[in-house]
Amino acid sequence: MTVLLAQISDLHLDGSEQATERAARVMDHLRNLPRPVDALLVTGDIADHGAPSEYEEAARLLSAPFPVLTCPGNHDVRPAYREALLGEAPGEQPINRLHHVAGAAVLMCDSTIPGRDEGLLDRQTLDWIDTTLAGLPSTTPALIAFHQPPVALHHPLPDSGMLRQPERLGALLDSHPQVVAVITGHAHTAAASTFAGRPLIVGPAVTWTLRMPWEGDRPADRDQPPALAFHVLDDAGRLTTHFRAVL
Repeated sequence: MTVLLAQISDLHLDGSEQATERAARVMDHLRNLPRPVDALLVTGDIADHGAPSEYEEAARLLSAPFPVLTCPGNHDVRPAYREALLGEAPGEQPINRLHHVAGAAVLMCDSTIPGRDEGLLDRQTLDWIDTTLAGLPSTTPALIAFHQPPVALHHPLPDSGMLRQPERLGALLDSHPQVVAVITGHAHTAAASTFAGRPLIVGPAVTWTLRMPWEGDRPADRDQPPALAFHVLDDAGRLTTHFRAVL
């Protein structure tokens, strides 16, 4: 069975009209697709300041007739995120969740270091990934999603914004061949590479696009339309990704 996943990232909801309109435009596009997605992945930086009001707005905007799976980014704050988005008591523990979607497993992982731009899959999270994958049938394709990319993809993105110690995740994945792809956000423009022998897909940002050095002096282009990614997983466990601007 083909699995259709959408991905959005870096909404940076801050109460501004622009941020709200861009997120609403993308969600309206997804709700009106002729073939509904099996799930939407939201790979972090949902809020801009981590304020409760920003997560309350996110909960309204992300309401959809399909599952919406989230993980935090470096702008997110775990206690407010837990309370408004997950309906849980506030807490500082990493937010890791397993979701079963149309026969596939999606691990939404917390790669954030509170108060820092760079990311880290800490020992608790790595152990959770390892145990979770080991508990899945070997025939179940799995995708791992988190915020900070584990390898450099965009020249303007400083090393401080990357995932620290990515080799620890790479070594873990060597024991779990059912992982078919790694999916991240954070870089604010779409990219594709490989990591640990799997496709590495970076979803584009909803809020603004990162300009490359050859595109001009402004690093942030807020005039480009918001964008999203579609990930198609076929019966053989092969992933195909399509990027789409939402005009």
